Amino acid sequence: MDAMTLLHERRSMGKLAGPAPSAEQLDAIYRAALRAPDHKEMTPYRFIEISGEGLDRLGELFARSDYQANPHIDDGSLDAARKKPRRAPMIIAVIARITPDLPKVPPVEQIISAGCAAHAMLYAAFAQGLGAMWRTGTYAHDRTVWRGLGLGEQEELIGYLYLGQPGGRYPDAPARNPADFVERWS
Repeated sequence: MDAMTLLHERRSMGKLAGPAPSAEQLDAIYRAALRAPDHKEMTPYRFIEISGEGLDRLGELFARSDYQANPHIDDGSLDAARKKPRRAPMIIAVIARITPDLPKVPPVEQIISAGCAAHAMLYAAFAQGLGAMWRTGTYAHDRTVWRGLGLGEQEELIGYLYLGQPGGRYPDAPARNPADFVERWS
């Protein structure tokens, strides 16, 4: 697949099946992440690879988060939260490692760099024929989940990359005209 085809055709895949990406595929995914724009070459991110029983542990964190937000939550909702990580054979949590008070690299640039790493990972997965979905939602911003994943005081969870084999047909891309998003100053 050439680069322009990849850039123009990549789509998120919400239906994922096993097996999880191979070691070789993961190496390519991580190598793509390490090429993200990175002011001062700080590499301000890290990853937590979650599979197997780790998916169940993550599901327990999701259920604990929901219970702490609403102690009257019903068992069915807690069970649904526990099952969410099992929508893929592997999840990679993308974490920004923020070094505060740097004169030329503000925290927002470090967070954006981590987001670019996640973005590159999605493209590397698609280029290898894998399905991938970047998910956020309340579990990406919840301190209970962050503590359970071992995030430090200067870290933020950027999102979860759900990875696996495409489990269905890719949705059609919405038609968008670039001119609708561009303002020109001449």
